[in-house]
Amino acid sequence: MTSTTSPPALDAVAVVESIADLVCENYVFPDAARQLAALLRRRSAEDSYRAESAQELAEAVTADLRSVNGDLHLALKYHAVPAPPEQGAAALAAMRREFDASLGGVPRVELLDGGVAVLEIAPKMFPLDWAAQPLTAALSLVAPARALILDLRRNTGGDPNTVAFVCGYLLDGRTQLNTMVSRQGEVAEQSWTPPFVPGARFGGSKPLYVLTSGNTFSGGEELAYDLQQLGRAEVVGETTRGGAHPREGWTVHPHLELSVPIARAVNPVSGTNWEGTGVRPDVLCDAEAALDRALSLAVARLT
Repeated sequence: MTSTTSPPALDAVAVVESIADLVCENYVFPDAARQLAALLRRRSAEDSYRAESAQELAEAVTADLRSVNGDLHLALKYHAVPAPPEQGAAALAAMRREFDASLGGVPRVELLDGGVAVLEIAPKMFPLDWAAQPLTAALSLVAPARALILDLRRNTGGDPNTVAFVCGYLLDGRTQLNTMVSRQGEVAEQSWTPPFVPGARFGGSKPLYVLTSGNTFSGGEELAYDLQQLGRAEVVGETTRGGAHPREGWTVHPHLELSVPIARAVNPVSGTNWEGTGVRPDVLCDAEAALDRALSLAVARLT
C-alpha cells in the first residue's frame, strides 16, 4: 500500500501576520520596517494574498516587501524541500546542497596564456567552516601565477567571513574591509582580513582582475567592491545587482523562509556600500566577454 503525505496547510493570513511582526522587529531601517508591516497587513486585510500555493504567496509577498525601498535581500523565499524550523537553518540547508554540487564553491581553476590564472568562486561564498579547505587549495594553486582573474559572474552571495578569508590571500597585511552597523546605528561588527592564512598567498602586488555580471549579488558583490575600493583589483564586466545588507532568515511555514536584512555595511574607503547601485566595473563590458577582456588587459600589462 502506498501512502502519500499532503503538503502542510497554508494559512496565508497567519503567515503574513508573522512576517509583518518579524520585519517590524528586525529590519535594519525602522521607518521602512513600520511602513512594510503596515503595507503587508493592509494587503492581507484586502485579501490580496489569496494564494493557492506557498510558491505563489512567496512571489506576492516578496513583490510587496521590495516595493518601499527596493531592498533585494527582503524576500519570502519558497523552498521545495521542507525547511528546518530553526532561525537561519533554511538558507543553510539550501546552501549545503549547492556546496556539495559545486566542488565546494570552486568549480574552475585554470592557467591561461601568459601565466594568467583564472579562479571561479561560485555559486556562493559558502560558510568558512565548509569552504576553507577547497578555497585554500585553489588559492594556493594560483599563488605562483603572474596575474589572476577572479571570476564572480555566477556568485550570488554568502558569508562575509569567507570574503575576508579570500581577501587575505590577495592583500598584504591585515586590512579592514567593512563595518557592520546595526538597526540602532551602533557598530555591530568589523570585518578584517585574517592575520594568517593557510597555504601560499597570491599577494597584494601582482595584477588582479575581478569579473562581474548582472547576477553577481551580496557576498559576491562585497568581494568585488572591497578589492575595488582598496585599489587592489580592476573590476571587469557588468554592474552587479546591488544588495549590500547582511540578512537573517526565519522559517514561517515548512516551505517558506523570510529573509530580512539586520544590518548595513559601511566601507572604510567609500564610507558607504553598493546597496541599490551595484558594483560599477572599472571596465564595462558584457559578462560573456569579460574573461577575454580581462585576459587581454592582464597580458598587455605583463608584456
